[in-house]
Amino acid sequence: MTIEMLYSKIHRATVTDANLNYVGSITIDEELMEEANLLVGQKVDIVNINNGERFSTYVIKGKRGNRDICLNGAAARKVHPGDKIIIIAYANMTPEEAKNFKPAVLIVDDNNDIIEKTTYLQEG
Repeated sequence: MTIEMLYSKIHRATVTDANLNYVGSITIDEELMEEANLLVGQKVDIVNINNGERFSTYVIKGKRGNRDICLNGAAARKVHPGDKIIIIAYANMTPEEAKNFKPAVLIVDDNNDIIEKTTYLQEG
């Protein structure tokens, strides 16, 4: 048996663009992807702090250092540039794996620069 657990999170990212005329997804700065252990094509949930919207999409790699967070396609209707969002990835693991797993959690500032990288402590 496996359970779905938090894998990584980018907390309070600022939406830099919303591109309706794209096939879908979220574009994330390559450095932020690496620090959050996210892969191209990986499913993520998006939580919009400004309006309460919650939806799923997949990751596309953005240009390193641009700090872009761009929602594309239909997802662009659920955000506005300047909105604060939480980007959440999950992973399936056994309960034993989950006891020792430490997710990557990035806290970013208004410019999407990393101000803290941490993990949630798991009770073992």
